Amino acid sequence: MFEPATRPTLYFIGVTTGASSIMKVFPVWAAHLGRPDVVIKGMDFPLHADPEAYRAAVDFIRRDPLSLGALVTTHKLDLFSACQDMFDVIDPFAALMRETSCISKRDGTLVCHAKDPISSGLSIDGFLGPDYFARTGADVFSMGAGGSTIALTWHLMRQSRGADVPGRIVVSNRSRHRLDDIAQVHAQIDTPVLLDYVLAPRPADNDAVLPGLRPGSLVINATGLGKDAPGSPLSDAAVFPRGAVVWDLNYRGDLVFLDQARAQATDQNLTIVDGWTYFIHGWTQVIAQVLDISIGTDPDSIDSLTDLARRATKG
Repeated sequence: MFEPATRPTLYFIGVTTGASSIMKVFPVWAAHLGRPDVVIKGMDFPLHADPEAYRAAVDFIRRDPLSLGALVTTHKLDLFSACQDMFDVIDPFAALMRETSCISKRDGTLVCHAKDPISSGLSIDGFLGPDYFARTGADVFSMGAGGSTIALTWHLMRQSRGADVPGRIVVSNRSRHRLDDIAQVHAQIDTPVLLDYVLAPRPADNDAVLPGLRPGSLVINATGLGKDAPGSPLSDAAVFPRGAVVWDLNYRGDLVFLDQARAQATDQNLTIVDGWTYFIHGWTQVIAQVLDISIGTDPDSIDSLTDLARRATKG
């Protein structure tokens, strides 16, 4: 099923990996980081694939000498559920969140990582700025109860943030079992934040949450709609809270959610953020882990990598 690698290879386990900007960006980054010998290769699986398909991919990476590891997107929770017994080491974030966003190998040891808490935290703190929730008292509404929402809510709800936590976090999802799963993770986190879980099989169910959010709230599309599948978790009748920060974790696709926000940007005084910076942080965290190199998260380092990425995708 999988062909042995002929060069050191980083895999991208996703749904439509060939359409991702990383396919153009990675060779430029690899050269910049001193590893031009490493190539990237996609592994595409349908949403909620057969567990045996995930196990076959992980087994291949484990056994193939030149397969260095992988970034996992979309399948993070399902792959962890199917393959957790196959890893020699599961890092604390992965164990808490029950997800695999990164697979690495060290001296014959296969390691499962969850990097989203770091990459989502760097992204959020970057565009919100310091003490945003302490200053505004705003809420967070994340649509989609997958690995990204687990990670970003962990980052925002921790007791160690002091007063800089949301007034309330609302998570919605189309299926009940994902809400139950994220509630179990949240129950293990020491937090002062009020948590609400909303079963939302229809866009109108998400629309109904928006009027109850405070001004300035962070509203997030973490569903994959707009990238892995067409559409938006909201209907065109949805009205964003006044002064909301609207974040789509996607940066490619039909991006209907962002179009809905842009249509209200002036009237509702919205700040709109796409998934580009999240893409940068997410990939650099995994590349550093898999290639066992250091990549700075300071503004200068990220700006340099972002500039290289933008030039690569425009070429």
